[in-house]
Amino acid sequence: MSENSFLGTQWHGKIFTGEWTNGADETYDVIEPATGESLGRLGAANADDVNAAATRAAAAQKEWAKTPPAERAAVLRRAGALWAEHAEEISDWIIRESGGIPAKAGLEVSSAEQICYEAAALPSHPKGQVLTSNEPRWSFARRVPAGVVSVIAPFNFPLILSIRSVAPALALGNAVLLKPDPRTAVCGGVTLARIFAEAGLPEGLLQVLPGGREAGEAVVSAPEVSVISFTGSTAAGRQVGESAGRLLKRCHLELGGNNALIVLPGAEVGPATSAGAFGSWMHQGQICMTTGRHLVHESIYDEYVEQLAERARNLPVGNPATEEVALGPIIDDKQRTNVRDIIDKAQADGARLVAGGTGEGAFVPPTVLADLSPSNPAWTQEIFGPVAPVSRFSTLEEAAELVNASEYGLSVGILGDVGMAIDLADLVDSGKVHINEQTVSDEANVPFGGTKDSGNGSRFGGADANIEAFTETQWVTMRSQIAPYPF
Repeated sequence: MSENSFLGTQWHGKIFTGEWTNGADETYDVIEPATGESLGRLGAANADDVNAAATRAAAAQKEWAKTPPAERAAVLRRAGALWAEHAEEISDWIIRESGGIPAKAGLEVSSAEQICYEAAALPSHPKGQVLTSNEPRWSFARRVPAGVVSVIAPFNFPLILSIRSVAPALALGNAVLLKPDPRTAVCGGVTLARIFAEAGLPEGLLQVLPGGREAGEAVVSAPEVSVISFTGSTAAGRQVGESAGRLLKRCHLELGGNNALIVLPGAEVGPATSAGAFGSWMHQGQICMTTGRHLVHESIYDEYVEQLAERARNLPVGNPATEEVALGPIIDDKQRTNVRDIIDKAQADGARLVAGGTGEGAFVPPTVLADLSPSNPAWTQEIFGPVAPVSRFSTLEEAAELVNASEYGLSVGILGDVGMAIDLADLVDSGKVHINEQTVSDEANVPFGGTKDSGNGSRFGGADANIEAFTETQWVTMRSQIAPYPF
């Protein structure tokens, strides 16, 4: 990218601590997954960088918390407008760095804009209660900023999954340490640093610290950090949660999913397979809400499998920066190997490959596997790739048992008769249930989260959930005179 672009080149080889500075660790290449080419270099933060950043953040936060609500809201509104103003450049980074198609990139930028506008309402939102008391006094519960919030974000939707915590945390008077995934630290980190600096956010309130395990551990353990907002795999989330628990810090975990799409008897097969294809293959299946299990009533099972496979055969795969494609690359070699291994193991366990397969190079085609047993690895595991495993059911009770047998509980879609779907919705354990929609859905004002191994009950989005996540409750009492005591 040119020096005259909005992002510029000042971030090359740097981390962001209020200004672009050298990190203590070596720099690393930002890789385009479709081609393997370097798009630039970033600095990598280590524990010393993080601890210094936490100290700066804590100092800056004290003044920010005193800032009038209207001023904080104005910064968030300006940030929202800047996402729209620079959407083309930022979208291009999302396409090249994350491997997303243009529509996905546009969704991320427009969502960032809306999240900032939603967050702009938080500074003036009521944040307390007047309580009753048996004493002759006034009694209040008020919400105050948590202090320093660490945000750890993943590679798949790097902008949305950063901004959805960064924006409300800042709006509510906190400072933020953002650790984006190193694979997508430009679109999930540099862009936020530039947008909020341009919007007038005071220095030190947002610091961007890409790095490896050492940096991740430090943004959790730094003494100034009081809240951790983590989005990522269940395995990594367990480690973050264990560390936060030992340190007595609040930790909001939004983790993986193996989400079921249930197709009821009598459902229109054409629209159902369209929904199922989007749910499984949007962004190459690299979404926590991806449709990982298609559970189809036995009366329409064969027709559904064939129509879904036909959709798979007609979806183009390639480099979204240079071609009109529906699916781009898998993020890196490690993830590609994992996806291909699961496809191979699924077939070895008896699954029937109807369309797609392991593919070559950076790309895995949209794949349909049919006739899976409940123990098949493609049915039980979160694949995080463009694979649609399909199985059948006969009764609603059987469908609910198959859905709930998973250790995950993030999202469920139910397609077909609304009355039947409502009955089934009451039987499933999931943070989200979408009737006559697939499993991938989110909005800026929605309290988003899952159950079981998909998270610890925390929610992001919407005023109530964000205030709960990023503030603390303080009890305040007041008397007209000093209270009498027996001592």
